[in-house]
Amino acid sequence: MRSLRIAALMIVVSWSASAASPNALPESARYWPQWRGPLQTGVAPQGDPPTEWSETKNVKWKIKIPGEGSATPVIWEDKIFVLTAIPTGKKKEPKAADAREQSPRVAGAPQIAFGQVQTPQNSGAGADQPRQQRGGPGGQGRGRGGSDGPPPTEIHQWTALCVDRNTGKILWQKIAREEVPHEGHQSTGSFAPSSPATDGKHLFAYFGSRGLYCYDLQGNLKWQKDFGRMRTKNSFGEGSSPALSGNTIVINWDHEGDDFIVALDKETGKELWRQPREEETSWTTPLIVEHAGKPQVVVSATSKIRSYDLASGKLLWECAGLGANAIPTPVAGQGMVYAMTGYTRPALLAIQLGRTGDLTGTDAIAWSLNRSTPYVSSPVLYGDLLYFFSNRNAVLSCFDAKSGRAHYQEKRLEALTGAYASPVGAAGKVYLVGQNGVTLVIKNADQFEVLATNKLDDGIDASPAIVGKELFLRGRQNLYCIAE
Repeated sequence: MRSLRIAALMIVVSWSASAASPNALPESARYWPQWRGPLQTGVAPQGDPPTEWSETKNVKWKIKIPGEGSATPVIWEDKIFVLTAIPTGKKKEPKAADAREQSPRVAGAPQIAFGQVQTPQNSGAGADQPRQQRGGPGGQGRGRGGSDGPPPTEIHQWTALCVDRNTGKILWQKIAREEVPHEGHQSTGSFAPSSPATDGKHLFAYFGSRGLYCYDLQGNLKWQKDFGRMRTKNSFGEGSSPALSGNTIVINWDHEGDDFIVALDKETGKELWRQPREEETSWTTPLIVEHAGKPQVVVSATSKIRSYDLASGKLLWECAGLGANAIPTPVAGQGMVYAMTGYTRPALLAIQLGRTGDLTGTDAIAWSLNRSTPYVSSPVLYGDLLYFFSNRNAVLSCFDAKSGRAHYQEKRLEALTGAYASPVGAAGKVYLVGQNGVTLVIKNADQFEVLATNKLDDGIDASPAIVGKELFLRGRQNLYCIAE
């Protein structure tokens, strides 16, 4: 089995995923190995799932997933991997203080200039050491992170599940951590929001403040890593997923304390490099994109979108212009990276790859947009078409990715209620999932054309995954395999 080379797939020239030769793509392109799929564009280049389904049509199987979670499942060969947090019904009053808790950042935290990098030897806090307590909560100009309400008291089990792709049977179930959550989450969130990743040999199950766990595909624990404890803005909860490329896993840790981005060796969990960051809480997942033969890690945030060299962690470029509460994962193509936020200040930046330094206000920004961009969901880039929702609403826009010309904008999708799940694409179709369990299938084209409207009984917040002729939908209670 060839090793996974996600970075090699992140080509930044224009191509049509549906027309790509199957022989030109690596083995990982057949599956859905991480958040946003094999190309990190939301497209399955070898997928061709059904266009129509219901609770009684084209459902190969349906199983109940214990606990709660809003993460996308990942799939490799005949195995599906799902993360969840299972409430035990047992109560435990939280302690007044927790030695594992990370402190808020102090004013004057170190800034990293272009070309500098912090290694495990000079990073201050060691790879396995929690940061020391540093004064009052929130830091200068920062929120507390936690809410004013009572903290959670119920013990949860953070759990990784392996499901047989053919039958829906749970093959194994491993509890990574059992404890009381140190803070809550939004009503639409969960305690297990992060998607796992796999290279076909390992499963990387990321539970944020509960740590990163590496299992083999039979469920045997190989190594684990603890990053400390997050304090998220307004106790909104956590949400970033790991990014996997070659032998490297990248974790973004933006919260109301000491922020950083860290790269680990996937075989051992050894820290390769760490960069401190000066950001508010974000929920965005890093994008690993290859340009001019070198992979770089692109991360959105409130202050600036930044890019780091994957091999060294060196800061390559940065650009201001996004809004608060960064959640959508950037996407790359057409020689550019597209970054979006959609909370208080809608923003889209199409930034040309290959530049260095501070790109704010320069001609490196090929085009931009300041309306109707997504708050929660990520965009999908299908060939030269860029699709995205507005805020958390079922209002769709489609743009030419290279020129920024709108093919259609703010198209209201009456069948959908709410849009937290990110769009996905395959076989010339785009799948748009609403929180009410309705999926709209449209044609991948510059003209809006509905091919089918499909309804399931379960509400859906998690983004879909596509492998071959199957579509996987994780509802709030059930996991569906949609197939003819």
